[in-house]
Amino acid sequence: MRIVTLGPTGSYSHRVAQAVDGDPDDEIGFRETKTDIVAAVADGDYDRGVVPIENSIEGGVTESLDALADHDVAVVQEVVTPINHALIAQGDSFDTVASHPQALAQCRDYLAEHYPDAAQEAVASTARGVEIAREDETVAAIAHPDNAGDDLAVLAEEIQDRASNATRFFVIAPPAARTEAGGKSTFVVYPGTDYPGLLLRLLEPFAERDVNLTRVESRPSGERLGDYVFHIDVEAGRYEQRTDEAVAELEALSPDGWVRWLGSYDVEHVV
Repeated sequence: MRIVTLGPTGSYSHRVAQAVDGDPDDEIGFRETKTDIVAAVADGDYDRGVVPIENSIEGGVTESLDALADHDVAVVQEVVTPINHALIAQGDSFDTVASHPQALAQCRDYLAEHYPDAAQEAVASTARGVEIAREDETVAAIAHPDNAGDDLAVLAEEIQDRASNATRFFVIAPPAARTEAGGKSTFVVYPGTDYPGLLLRLLEPFAERDVNLTRVESRPSGERLGDYVFHIDVEAGRYEQRTDEAVAELEALSPDGWVRWLGSYDVEHVV
């Protein structure tokens, strides 16, 4: 299987990608952005893609959400993994900390307390920060401790501001892989209109059928200011009659817009 995710080797996304199929012969490719990952799967260049969707500290990963709204792909699995951030460097003397913006934000309090004078450099992934730290002794990285070794040492572990730090990833596939089976489903809804009580009306079809919503998030549509796309996750498969009925109501409420079902899937926890 050909899988694409955020690189380089050693990123949290890469760790999840290795667990998707479990086959050591899988070919894992890398892209620098979540948008490029989703596009590569939509174009048929890869069988699967892995993108972060939500972090327990920093919330939704907006680039991933926007890419899923803009490309026709299927969500076939959710993977949840705990995040163990470590400070990694060649030595104690550094003046810059480089990592993914989310990782820097997740360690905000630690950095403010222990390295208030260090500059923070946002890079494409935690693993990219490790590469920079390996080349430059004045730079430390925030990444999984397994990225240390060779010329890099772990200066501190579990430096995230909350011990419960975890990230949800979506495993995406070409549209033909979309399935109705699974305990969760994800939808993207563009109502194409706006009026008082609109969001309530969009959510009522699920509440009336006792379908639990696990995430509701709005993103700008890009069409005009104040125009939004809604991302909705529910604890029900599309194979269930109650889900199908709720979606039919959503579509009726969005005659000038659209409702996209990304897929139904199960959740796996990976350490």
